[in-house]
Amino acid sequence: MANDPSDERIPDIVLIGAGIMSATLGMLLKELEPDATIDIYERLDQAAAESSDAWNNAGTGHSAFCELNYTPQREDGSVDISKATHIAESFEISKQFWAYLVEHKIIFPPESFITPIPHVSFVWGEENVDFLRKRYEALQKCHLFKDMQYAEDAKVLKEWMPLVMEGRAAGEPVAATCMELGTDVNFGALTRSMFNRLQQLPGVSLFFNSDVRNLDQQDDGTWTVKIKDLETGKRSKVHTRFIFIGAGGGSLTLLEKSDIPEGDGYGGFPVSGQWLRCINPDVINRHHAKVYGKASVGAPPMSVPHLDTRMIDGKRELLFGPYAGFSTRFLKHGSLLDLPKSIKINNILPMMSAGLKNIPLTKYLIEQVRQSPEDRLEALKEYLPDAKMEDWELEIAGQRVQVIKKDAEGGGVLEFGTEVLSAADGSIAALLGASPGASTAVSIMLDLLQRCFSDKPATEKWQNKIREMIPSYGKSMGDDSQLCDSIRRWTSSVLGLPYPVIKN
Repeated sequence: MANDPSDERIPDIVLIGAGIMSATLGMLLKELEPDATIDIYERLDQAAAESSDAWNNAGTGHSAFCELNYTPQREDGSVDISKATHIAESFEISKQFWAYLVEHKIIFPPESFITPIPHVSFVWGEENVDFLRKRYEALQKCHLFKDMQYAEDAKVLKEWMPLVMEGRAAGEPVAATCMELGTDVNFGALTRSMFNRLQQLPGVSLFFNSDVRNLDQQDDGTWTVKIKDLETGKRSKVHTRFIFIGAGGGSLTLLEKSDIPEGDGYGGFPVSGQWLRCINPDVINRHHAKVYGKASVGAPPMSVPHLDTRMIDGKRELLFGPYAGFSTRFLKHGSLLDLPKSIKINNILPMMSAGLKNIPLTKYLIEQVRQSPEDRLEALKEYLPDAKMEDWELEIAGQRVQVIKKDAEGGGVLEFGTEVLSAADGSIAALLGASPGASTAVSIMLDLLQRCFSDKPATEKWQNKIREMIPSYGKSMGDDSQLCDSIRRWTSSVLGLPYPVIKN
């Protein structure tokens, strides 16, 4: 249960939002500075109930093994793997931190949040097969992907994903890659486990049903946070030296209230989502993989279709989607006025400019909203030819707010990644954007520590502790094959994951 806040509190650190980002930052800070006092404020009545929840799109464990949008094809036909390499290494950093927490019995056992699930990329048609072959060849140059398998033989593909191949036209050009090292991560369970531990530590207080209403910086650089208890209506103030805004889609609104100049011109474009959830146990048990395909023309990257095996609350689930949609809410439990209220004088031009540049995206979202159940079933049949409507039901997913910011010409550009914004004095930082945030949370928070905590990250104390938690810190697993191998052996052993998968 949460503590009752007094009228005036003075914690060292305030974390807004009880999601994976705040949990990760809170754990890192308490390991680095055990005496630090931390207040965490969450407007809902439980942790990880928005974007971090397993049903709200954040349960995959993005590691760039199968997500084709992380490996764009250049105009000359070659494949750019730079983003995939960065994300794969970032996920390895997350696994190291989780392994440290598990090894020291700080969080629940690994089977409560991480499960080995093969990651598969699947395409059909000669042009797409050619792309996947080039992607595989490019990725083989980096040992982060050395255990990846490639096949165009339908018999091999049927072994990897039997349901996907059943009922498929004979002779159709098909190809797939498979990484047995892939995982499914329940970020909701992981987040709640970390908060469970944080609440037991001295100096940490977690307040639910607490809505942050305003942020005011004082002349001495500290901040006053104004909070309303949504159950009692009581209002209180908190004074702190550092604020992290990790409120998912609600971060933009709070960033605007902070009035820091670094936030000028930022806007947000909300995209909602839906899943088809399988309710036939026989179908669920015959599929054991995350099968990703190519996004439709005009679709946002977060809408890359996938047939996704997940473990949620100890139960195996099978989802397909996501189907994109539009809502003016910034949070699943938000207000329809979130988008109009976010439009300010300093961001209206970038938002209008970005809107004009992304008319195909708007058209795509309108088409998605208008889809009938039959339309959704047809999309599913591209991945599961024998799919039957009675085996699936619609599940509402979470909200994502894509970042809109000024471009060099003074207009606006729509970003689909994750971005950390911080004040020049390091006293406040906000996380904006969406995928692949949860899977790369540890890397993102390490970068935030470098930005916001002055010279502390460079001290011997912090350096030694960070290397204890993340042995590869300061080194490149993408450049050092022996380091990559040794780290993966350690994390796989601690987290209960199979490794090595393929013996060369």
